[in-house]
Order: sequence, then structure tokens, then C-alpha cells
Amino acid sequence: MSQSTAPRADRPRTLLLRGGEVHSPADPFATAMVVEGDRIAWIGSEGAADSFADGVDETVELDGALVTPAFTDAHVHTTATGLALTGLDLAGARTLADALARIRAHAAARPADRVLLGTGWDAGGWPEQRHPTRAELDEATGGRPLYLTRVDVHSALASTAMLDLVPGLAGRAGYAHDAPLTGDAHHAVRAAAYASLGPAQRAEAQRAALAHAASLGIGSVHECAGPEISSEDDFTGLLALAASEPGPRVHGYWAELVTSAKDAARVTALGALGAAGDLFADGSLGSRTAHLCAPYADAPHTAGTAHLDADAVAAHVAACTEAGIQAGFHAIGDAAIEAVTTGVRRAAERVGPDRVRAARHRVEHAEMLTGRTVADFADLALTASVQPGFDAAWGGADGMYARRLGAERARTLNPYAALLRAGVPLALGSDSPVVPLGPWEAVRAAAFHHTPEHRISVRGAFTAHTRGGWRALGQDDAGVLAPGAPADYALWRTGALVVQAPDTRVANWSTDPRSGTPGLPDLTPGGQLPVCLRTVVGGQTVYARPNE
Repeated sequence: MSQSTAPRADRPRTLLLRGGEVHSPADPFATAMVVEGDRIAWIGSEGAADSFADGVDETVELDGALVTPAFTDAHVHTTATGLALTGLDLAGARTLADALARIRAHAAARPADRVLLGTGWDAGGWPEQRHPTRAELDEATGGRPLYLTRVDVHSALASTAMLDLVPGLAGRAGYAHDAPLTGDAHHAVRAAAYASLGPAQRAEAQRAALAHAASLGIGSVHECAGPEISSEDDFTGLLALAASEPGPRVHGYWAELVTSAKDAARVTALGALGAAGDLFADGSLGSRTAHLCAPYADAPHTAGTAHLDADAVAAHVAACTEAGIQAGFHAIGDAAIEAVTTGVRRAAERVGPDRVRAARHRVEHAEMLTGRTVADFADLALTASVQPGFDAAWGGADGMYARRLGAERARTLNPYAALLRAGVPLALGSDSPVVPLGPWEAVRAAAFHHTPEHRISVRGAFTAHTRGGWRALGQDDAGVLAPGAPADYALWRTGALVVQAPDTRVANWSTDPRSGTPGLPDLTPGGQLPVCLRTVVGGQTVYARPNE
């Protein structure tokens, strides 16, 4: 696929890619690209590429492959993703009995693990319509400690031996005998479970997650860590590993409340870009802990849990803004999102709206938006860090959203088109391991949303999953193939390139050559998704598909 010559020592290594399709706003008809060191130097036509051929160190014949910017996944839990990849993942379990059998097999295969870790169960999809009892977990594990998170990671099951590792657990909020743990009780058990991981086991999981991301064309991830999710050692260890080994870039957020310059300095000393990510304003819909303005349809006695009010949000955003770092929140329910936008507005009144807007604060998930909160996002320049895989997994008339909220409220969730129309910056991600890493799956889910009025074009979703992730970091010159941009890109084997948009008038115009709209793979549901052939980060190959 490539031809090389020895590079000269007095200049960066140069690479010419030619004979493919280069997805670039710089030239919508480009077929070739030159990379110089860690930057893109030129993009253009096949004929013009001839003038570079003799002066580069290596030429890659693309053979029709598509070249795109590498994806950025704007919300990942790297260690937990790696543990799901290398350990017990019940996402594929179809029945309660199947889940218990998988737990038994995992326990037998990991005799040396101090604590067994697993994720991905969802009793709503099982014919038994119930989760395992503690007695069943004790039997399946042979009496060993087991921490087993629900698919949304906002509640968990634990064996008796696991619960016994946390003194005073029964007195914590969120504890109920033989029911999933939530709130403080869940956080305490999670901390005990992850404390059992040694440095080698943790690094193994992180490497597995990053290698898997690279194999999917992901060049950057936003690690959403925090004291209620992981540990400082886990966070700093991941950043150090990513900095020292080839692989996707890792941009870290640490979800801890900040009320002073001293607090902000502590967050940045960890290597975090901001006190953001999963700073919980509420929980999740699946666990019925997302904070709603009206009770759940299938649990009319509860409207979820509020972890932060508008005053706490305002104090955090004001302190972060003054310290020059990003603030951010996990907010899913409509009441939680309203608390966040109200708090950010109060912070803007305190420190100045222009300063708040310039900081590019962010909100993770942002599922239950209203017309008013969408307008608030736009006015306050809040980035919506969203996960289209949630709608793919839980949307539709028979999905979890409809069961929890009723059909009418469920149809309002994840309104991507309304956000883009209002000018709200979108950054796409997975929240892995809640939803598996899969950038093309996410782009497809946004373009073919269960609710037609929320659909956006493939191009809009793709931009949000590439350039959008970089813009969410405050960097506007990356996530795109253009001269001067970082050489973070991926090569794909795919079918014919098309333009897909919810409005056929837009799609028809976009396919006219006069529009200059570059095509992307056909993501119609049921069709084959692109196959990643190579992922390059900073000019360095971090994944190459075998035998390609």
C-alpha cells in the first residue's frame, strides 16, 4: 500500500496519500493529501499530487479508501471500558439465567481477582423482568465480592461479600436490602470495588480500551472522571499512560465541585482541563434517578434525585470561570437541566456573560431539553456533549424512555435538530461502557433518530463527532482535514459516498456538484458500516488493520 524512502534528518518526515477520497472542507473533490510531521501540509487533486511524489519520504496508495479526520469521543470512562472489554460484560445476556451463568463462568476464570467486576445488566430486557437477588449472586460467585453495574452505570448490584467491605453501608442514602444500590451507597461500593484494582490490572484495562478506540478510527477521547466515579490514581495514571505510549489522545476532566481558586488549582494539578464531565446534577432515567419536573410514568411516587441546585451550580461556574477552566455537569432530567441553566445564568450575572460564554462550559447528556433550556444553552454558549447511542438503545415507542416517561415525554428526548438550529455546539460521544464505543454507529443514530423531527444530517453528526469534540475543548483548528491542522486522521474501506439529510430538498441540492458538499458513507440502518484500515494521531500510526 505504500512506498518509502529514507527521510532527511533536517526536516520532518513527509507522507503523500493519493488515489482515494479525502473528506475536507478545503477541497470537496480532493483525492490526495500531504502530511509533514504531525501536521497536514496540503490537500488537493490527483493531478497536483504528481508534483509532490518525488519529494516525499513515503507514498501511500489509497486504492479508493476514504480519508477522514479521526473521531473524537467526547465522553468516555476509559478504565471501566477496558474492564468491560477484558472482563464481565452482561450486555449480551438475554435472560436472568444467562446472566447468572456468565457470572459463574467469569468467577471460575478469574480465581486470583480480589473483587469481581462486571457491567451491562438490564433486567428490563429479560423475560423474568427482575434483577438477580443477592442470594443468587452469592451462589454464582461462590461467596466472593462482586460489583455489577447496571447498563447506565447509575445503579449496581453487589454480593454480600462486596457489601461487607463497606462498613456502615446500610446507613447510607441509596441502600435498600436486595435492591440495586444508588446514590451515596453506590458510590461507596464502587470506590471499594475499584480500590481492589492493582496498577497492572488498571493499566491493562486502559490499554485495552485505547487500543479498541484506535481500531475504530477514534483519535481522541474525553475522559470523564471524578471522585464519585474513579480515583485520582486512576485518572493520573491514565493521563500518564496516554502521554507515554502511542494511541488516542486523552483529554481529562475531573468532576469535583470548585468554589475557590485553590479548588481550581487542585483540579488542574491533576492534569484536568476542567472541573467538568460527570459532576452529577442528577442520575439516570434507567435507574429512575434522573431529576424530573413531573414523576416517572412507571413510578409515580418519585421524580428522581437532585444532587445540585442552581446556587451550587452558580458557585461552581463562577469559580471555574474566574480560574480560567471549564465547568460542566452531568444533567439528564428536565429539572436537572433547568437547575444547571439557571445556575449558569446566575454565574454570568456575577462574573459577566462574555466571560462565561468564552469559557465554553459544557453539559453532558442533556437529554430532556425544553424550548427554553435549548435557548439558554445557545445564549450561554454551553456545549451539549451528547450520546446518540442512547436513543438507539432506549428510544422508540417500546423503548426504556417510553416505559419510564410515557410516549409523549419520551418523544421530546435528545432533540439534536433543535439544538443545531439554535446554534448550540454539539460534541458526540458514547459514555462507554454505557454504550459501546462506535463513532459511525453514533453518527447513524443521530441521523436516523427514533423521532424524525430530532434527526440531523449525517454531515452535521459527523462534524459533531470530529470537529465538535475539539471545539468542546476550546480548540478550533483540529478535527478537520485542512492545511495546518493536526495530522489526526483515519482511512476507511467503504461503499459509495452520498449526502444524507432529513430534508430531501437539502439532500438533493447537496448532491449537485455546484454545492461542493463532500460525501460520506451511506449510513442507512441495516447497511454495512465503514471498516477502519488505519488510524493516525499526530502523524503517527496508532492502528493498522491486519493484512491491509
